[in-house]
Amino acid sequence: MTLALIDYGAGNLHSVENALRTAGCTDLAVTADPDAVARADRIVLPGVGAFGACAGALRAVPGMVEAMERRVRGDGAPFLGICVGMQLMADAGEEMGVHAGLGWVSGRVRRIAPATMEAKVPHMGWNDVRPALPHPLIETGEAYFLHSYAFEGQDVIATTDHAGPVTAAIGRDNMIGVQFHPEKSQRYGLAMLERFLTWRP
Repeated sequence: MTLALIDYGAGNLHSVENALRTAGCTDLAVTADPDAVARADRIVLPGVGAFGACAGALRAVPGMVEAMERRVRGDGAPFLGICVGMQLMADAGEEMGVHAGLGWVSGRVRRIAPATMEAKVPHMGWNDVRPALPHPLIETGEAYFLHSYAFEGQDVIATTDHAGPVTAAIGRDNMIGVQFHPEKSQRYGLAMLERFLTWRP
C-alpha cells in the first residue's frame, strides 16, 4: 500500500509524515511528483496557512491537480485532506479575497463568526469532535484545532463547538477532510490515521 503525502510547500509535512508512520504506514512518499501521486494507493493533502496561498501553491506544481483529479475522483483512491488541505476540497475560500478551491465538495470556507465575544478567533486548542453522520473514520473524541476559517456547505460529517457549530470534518465517497490536526491530536489523531490506512470506501 503506497501513500503519497503531497509536498507543495504549504503543509506541516514532517509532523504529518511522522504521525502516518507511527500509525503504521510503511510505504510513504513525501512528493511533489504528480506521477507518484497518480500511482499512489492513498493520498494525503496537508495544508497550513491562508487558503489562497495554499490553492496557488498547489496549482503551481505542474500536473498536480490533474493527477489528483484522475486518481481521487476518477479512480477512487482514498483521500485525506488535513486543515487547509480539507478546506481546499471546497468550491471557494473567502480569506483575503475569494479564491477557487478544488470543487470536490459543495461549499465555501468563511471566517469563523462566534456567537459570543468570549470565543476567540483563531479557534485554537483541544475541542470535541462530534459526528454528525456515521462515518467509519470519525469517532467522538477530542482533537487539536488551529484555524480562523471554516467550511460551510454540504457533506459535513462532524462538527465541533466554538460558541456555535463549526465544521470539524467533511466527507463524500472516497474523500474525507478534517479541520483538526490529527498529527497534533495524540491518541485520537493516530487512531483516525490508522483507520484511514485500512479504509476501503
